[in-house]
Amino acid sequence: QVHLFQSGGGLVQTGESLRLSCAFSGSILSFKAVNWYRPTSVKERELVASITGRGDTNYADSVKGRFTLSSDNAKKTVYLQMNALQPEDTAPYTCHAIGVVAAYDPNHEYNYWGQGTQVTVSS
Repeated sequence: QVHLFQSGGGLVQTGESLRLSCAFSGSILSFKAVNWYRPTSVKERELVASITGRGDTNYADSVKGRFTLSSDNAKKTVYLQMNALQPEDTAPYTCHAIGVVAAYDPNHEYNYWGQGTQVTVSS
């Protein structure tokens, strides 16, 4: 079985940084992408950032230049480094892995959701 576990998050002041982690448990062979989402006042779910299995990244305009994605294959973990945080970044953040090929079932792809983690930025 494969699961996604999130860590990081918390309460910070404006301008400070946080790092979120999204770690796979279980043996995986590959994934297509890991996406990070948060709800906003106008969208139920905003795609904040995404990273492909090849390491290509994409960011929402609202976080470009402030958020950075990286991955550590040995630790099977994707990191979302969030710098210069603003009160409008306050939200629960959830990671979503798509197209995951697990060692226990290499002929199929699965999608997995993390449990979510709260980021709160005080002004």
